[in-house]
Amino acid sequence: MERISKDNYYLDIAQTVLERATCLRRVYGAIIVKNDEIISTGYNGAPRGRKNCVDLGFCTREELCVPRGERYELCRSVHAEANAIISASRRDMVGGTIYLVGRDARTGELLSDATSCAMCRRQIINAGLERVVIRKTPTEYEVVPVSQWIEEDDSLPG
Repeated sequence: MERISKDNYYLDIAQTVLERATCLRRVYGAIIVKNDEIISTGYNGAPRGRKNCVDLGFCTREELCVPRGERYELCRSVHAEANAIISASRRDMVGGTIYLVGRDARTGELLSDATSCAMCRRQIINAGLERVVIRKTPTEYEVVPVSQWIEEDDSLPG
């Protein structure tokens, strides 16, 4: 039997974490790993004590026909990456890796275009994480050096 790569091992765990997500559009799971040790996990869902979209039965962004990647201030959820970062100590994260997996909440299909939004990218940069590994297919993934997001400063005009 051939063993799976460490990156796919951690992506499989992140994929299990997303089973807790409560978004009606896209569900995400994230885990932060450093020195081959899981530091924290996170999935997207409403802040503690607030109702989740799955509980309410609607998504505000969906009802307003907001395209993907826009108007995140209307979203009830805290993103998976943010929840993983909130649950960890910065000193434990510096130099680590965040693994991210997304699925379409309606179809269950893996998102081949999953990535972090601009706000989560800023949090990942400030957390001191070194790389982001994003699942594209059940066995394929993309490795993004966080330094690339720093250099491609998406907060500057065009």
